[in-house]
Amino acid sequence: MSPLLPQDLADGLEDLPSLPAVVMELLGSIEQEDLDIAVLARKVSLDAALTAKTLRLANSSAFGLQVKVTTIQQAMTFLGFETTRNLITAAAMTGCFPSGRCPGFSDKAFWRHSIATAACARVLARRVRFNGDYAFTAGLLHDIGRLVLVSRFPEHYGAVLARRAQDDDALLAAERATIGLDHVAAGVALAEHWNFSDTMRHAIAWHHEPEQPGAGSLATIVHVANAVAHALDLAGEEDELAPAVSSVAWNALGLAEEAWLHVFRETELQFEEMAAILMD
Repeated sequence: MSPLLPQDLADGLEDLPSLPAVVMELLGSIEQEDLDIAVLARKVSLDAALTAKTLRLANSSAFGLQVKVTTIQQAMTFLGFETTRNLITAAAMTGCFPSGRCPGFSDKAFWRHSIATAACARVLARRVRFNGDYAFTAGLLHDIGRLVLVSRFPEHYGAVLARRAQDDDALLAAERATIGLDHVAAGVALAEHWNFSDTMRHAIAWHHEPEQPGAGSLATIVHVANAVAHALDLAGEEDELAPAVSSVAWNALGLAEEAWLHVFRETELQFEEMAAILMD
């Protein structure tokens, strides 16, 4: 099987499913301050399925609202714009990509892991006084490049999974050796194609190498959250292994042992409810 070239990846992006236009607008707005929130709320409300899933998330115990919200505008009022935007993104992303295209790849396990990483990243962010909304979205999207490869090049990615199962390679190593590209490169390409913010692109680009100069705090949080999600085995994959954790990233969070126990417990509690809603 011939390796994929960067141009193959670029061409493949054009054939991916499109997110709703309002979600693209939201993803590109993370670092903008001059937004008309009421207009965005009305746009989202035109998509009934997206609205329903977003409101179920907003009313879940993970977000602790004392009142039940019944409109996107109410969600933005009580949860804040950033939190609501990220719930909308999560609701749209989990239903966007086609499933069942690649033998050996479990779409269900992929999304369970992504949601678990998002939940853990949000919990960690609160602990270290980082923006929990950024962390949630970055955690959800950190491996989105895998879906790019699975959706556009299922035979190639099937070969990656077969190699990994046979040789017990780390995923990145198996991807590079088999197809010449990895899911990080695919994720960054998609982030640029879909006009994600620089904040989100950097988190996707460096979540395996958070100690690199310029990687940023968000990459550190997602890196550790990814490892915690694997260690807790929330994806439900057979023989799931926790990846090595960067000591630089782990120490940068500065959490004591007791705090980590709380992180693990909070992650498990939030994950179950979020997964039930997003994967409905």
